[in-house]
Amino acid sequence: MDAPQRKSRAALISVISNTGLVLLKLVTGLFMGSVAVLSEAAHSAVDLIAAVIAFFSVKASGKPADAGHPFGHGKIENISGTVEALLIFLAAGWIIFEAIEKLRSPKPLEVLGWGIAVMMVSALVNLAVSRMLFRVGRETDSPALEADAWHLRTDVYTSAGVTAGLALIALGNLVLPGRDFHWLDPVAGIVVALFIIKAAYDLTVRSAKDLMDVPLPAREEKRVREIIAGGRPVIRGYHYLRTRKAGSDRFIEFHIQVDSRMTVEESHELARKLTGAIKEQFPHTTVTIHIEPCNGECSDKCLKGCFLTEQERLVIAREHRL
Repeated sequence: MDAPQRKSRAALISVISNTGLVLLKLVTGLFMGSVAVLSEAAHSAVDLIAAVIAFFSVKASGKPADAGHPFGHGKIENISGTVEALLIFLAAGWIIFEAIEKLRSPKPLEVLGWGIAVMMVSALVNLAVSRMLFRVGRETDSPALEADAWHLRTDVYTSAGVTAGLALIALGNLVLPGRDFHWLDPVAGIVVALFIIKAAYDLTVRSAKDLMDVPLPAREEKRVREIIAGGRPVIRGYHYLRTRKAGSDRFIEFHIQVDSRMTVEESHELARKLTGAIKEQFPHTTVTIHIEPCNGECSDKCLKGCFLTEQERLVIAREHRL
């Protein structure tokens, strides 16, 4: 199974699991009158919307480049991840609003055992699905799947928080009957919302940065520089290294300097081998290499990536002038 098929299947599993959890939490929350459980239903509903967005985005991002999109469709995944993050902010706001209303007008909760059981089932299901999404998302370098995975992983933590709140209420009713512990339910909902807001912020930063064409991570750029340096002594230096990412697609471009007597055929073969070495390290990468003649007279831009010693530069400059 190739990467696009794996991504589509993983996203579809997320859609199916979230649909079931939304229905389960909604029915249970309405039956119990629990704002924390209903807030989790809303959270799962947002997760479902995010999963649907991720499903369509990974299918669209797998399309090859065309006349209207010469650099491919990879950024659809970044847009999807950003939208998913913004949806989490909306869910958090709704949860806080409902929790405050519940604090103002508290109501006793019924059948706490059902709520605890449903939250535990939700946490276990989302833990399993999120682990699968993280694995496939990292293996296929998919921002949309990783964003969806973070949605569900957040749901794991919040479901655990709601479970703890309901369990404390049940325990309080047993140990100190007659005392009011139902305020713990909306408080648990607010704590859930705060966790969601933090996750939403992290997701927004992570998904949106590639929309601004920021460079690849430092460790990846370092590896590209090492590959270029591996071409010494044929490659005498490089400059103007620029990198960016769109979805799972990387774009790398730079200039290299070579002996001015090198033929077009030789320089083409050098660029082909260098491109192959980079693509072997980073699949789904478009590499653009501009080749320049080296005359030994280095400007400031050349010196930063020059592989020659000062003596070698002097010799080459002397030969070039002759």
